[in-house]
Amino acid sequence: MIDKLTVNEHSSIRIGADKVIYFDPFHINKADHDADIIFITHDHYDHFSPDDIEKCANSDTRFVAPYTMAKAFSKAKISEESVTFMHAGYSAEVLGIPIDAVAAYNMIKPFHPKKSGWLGYVVTVEGNRIYVCGDTDATPEAKEVNCDIICVPIGGTFTIGAKQAAELVNQIKPEIAVPIHYGSIVGKPSDADNFAAYVDPPIKVVKKL
Repeated sequence: MIDKLTVNEHSSIRIGADKVIYFDPFHINKADHDADIIFITHDHYDHFSPDDIEKCANSDTRFVAPYTMAKAFSKAKISEESVTFMHAGYSAEVLGIPIDAVAAYNMIKPFHPKKSGWLGYVVTVEGNRIYVCGDTDATPEAKEVNCDIICVPIGGTFTIGAKQAAELVNQIKPEIAVPIHYGSIVGKPSDADNFAAYVDPPIKVVKKL
């Protein structure tokens, strides 16, 4: 499964499985229009980019987003009928893909307030539970997630940094950890090495950026 997961840039993820799934498409270079499902974690420009969504979406694409983003989707002229709006703690199934929504927020920093209702997602794809954290700190909700693969922000400033992200991963104990949200807008490429150094074996760190 990890071979089917790519990180385009920053937090822009694609899973090329039986269903093609995107998370927060951003700086997409090629308009493949191949998305079955597009997940949006929150409405910051580097996560909700209508221009990049247009490159991935087609007339049958389904969307999953926080319930607080209904107006943003309407403004982007994305039909409400194609969107499953979710609250933290809720579960759903879209095109046969089970989804659990997890709160994503900063506990002290002001950039991602809990009241905004923004999300990370756990999706089950080909028997693997994949947790895409969104922009978050090591929250109590994140620490309770059960997953096989985690895509975790490490860049600091707006999210947890490398060491704190590793501590979260060590508590969750997935099989594989993929660092994201570093190397371009925020965070240095070397953050991935720092992150890997703090992750406990036998958890495998796979760098996709």
